[in-house]
Amino acid sequence: MNKEQILKELTFKAVRSSGAGGQHVNKVSSKVELSFTIENSLGLTDQEKELVLKNLDSRLSKDNVLTLSSQESRSQHRNKELVIERFFNLLEESLVIPKVRKATKPKKVAIAKRLDEKKRLSDKKESRKKFKF
Repeated sequence: MNKEQILKELTFKAVRSSGAGGQHVNKVSSKVELSFTIENSLGLTDQEKELVLKNLDSRLSKDNVLTLSSQESRSQHRNKELVIERFFNLLEESLVIPKVRKATKPKKVAIAKRLDEKKRLSDKKESRKKFKF
């Protein structure tokens, strides 16, 4: 993954934020929307593109465009920094290949220990019962 190349491929759009804020929020476009087209990216290898497309499938549009937005700050520049940071974190998480789980059996000692504990608890509860004559 070539971060500098990917950074050049990002598209930004400033939009008015929603929510409370009075006159300021109605006049200033501080919300930042980031768009990234995965298939056209030169910063990702073909294998990386496949991984990202598979792992971020639910977050992509029909055109395989990833869109993120940030309106946390009142500053457009700060929102741009935040959305870039979130984008790269998301991209790195999607490129991680999970380890293959190897199925294992419990050891005989562990099985015996568990059964002994069950028997001990069963005996303890049995001893609490009142006997009927």
